Amino acid sequence: MGVFERFLTVWVAGSIIVGITLGEFLPDLFQAIGNLTAYEINLPVTVLIWLMIVPMLMKVDFKALHEVGKQWRGIGVTLGVNWLIKPFTMAALGWLFIGVLFRPFLPEAEIESYIAGLILLGAAPCTAMVFVWSHLTKGDANFTLSQVALNDTIMIFAFAPIVALLLGLSAITIPWETLTISVVAFIVIPVIIGQMLRHMVMAKGLAAFERFDAKLKPISMIALLATLVLLFAFQGQQILAQPVIIVLLAVPIILQTYFIAALAYGANKILGVSHKIAAPSAMIGASNFFELAVATAIGLFGFSSGAALATVVGVLVEVPVMLSLVAIANRSRHWFDASAHPNAHHSGESK
Repeated sequence: MGVFERFLTVWVAGSIIVGITLGEFLPDLFQAIGNLTAYEINLPVTVLIWLMIVPMLMKVDFKALHEVGKQWRGIGVTLGVNWLIKPFTMAALGWLFIGVLFRPFLPEAEIESYIAGLILLGAAPCTAMVFVWSHLTKGDANFTLSQVALNDTIMIFAFAPIVALLLGLSAITIPWETLTISVVAFIVIPVIIGQMLRHMVMAKGLAAFERFDAKLKPISMIALLATLVLLFAFQGQQILAQPVIIVLLAVPIILQTYFIAALAYGANKILGVSHKIAAPSAMIGASNFFELAVATAIGLFGFSSGAALATVVGVLVEVPVMLSLVAIANRSRHWFDASAHPNAHHSGESK
């Protein structure tokens, strides 16, 4: 992990401080930025989101989809967790904690918006960021690549219907036109741009691709931080009035992350999957495509919405929580190795 990824939580915290400060002293400037919209999508944020997402999607090789069948158990677990369980448990936890348990401590007018933000997080499974977590757990690179490619393909078609369904169940008005435009703007177009860049740069060789990727990585992180500065410039007054909101929103997100990771990890163990598949499978299931969630929340509900704030809290907790899961996966490696080689201790093998 580079310095940006390793200390992402620190940079996010710094962006919060900078954003809140700028919002207090330059409210007219940020109001003007917030008004630069087309079809309810904020144009400056759209550009920043593309700068943030495209370098990640450029790494995805959709040709790897033919590898899917080779690790069908791990793929099946991850798909089941990502699309059949995760969005719905996140909605349930959001309703339980934000809508019921924490309701007295939160602004009543934003309750539904907070829940909507959590739903957006739950419906956006991790994409390229999972390459980092997979690498740290010594995961199978081919499995990770094929799983990410499959995830992105499914996301193009499944993200909008799942979000619409869950927002409908939560009695939140669904702006279908804005949701559709968000999917096109924040999934389809970045995927196309990323794949075009990949094709052009890979034509010059793998070494050239790696150099180009290294140059883009800081741009991606800077775009993320700039987006957060804008968000918190709009959210500043609300956060200063009730800083406990950040903590309360983090609770269901963290619980969901550990629950989903344990579910995927345990299911792979039961199915007899090796650790190099089980670990990245759990990481892919647990982590979120928070860039997409943030962008869609802004598009659907606006900069200053509770939904946007909830997705930003997802960014804040992502790295420390995922690093803790990496540590757990690495320390439990022997659990899988022992089951895969029950006679290893008799034959003198060591793992």
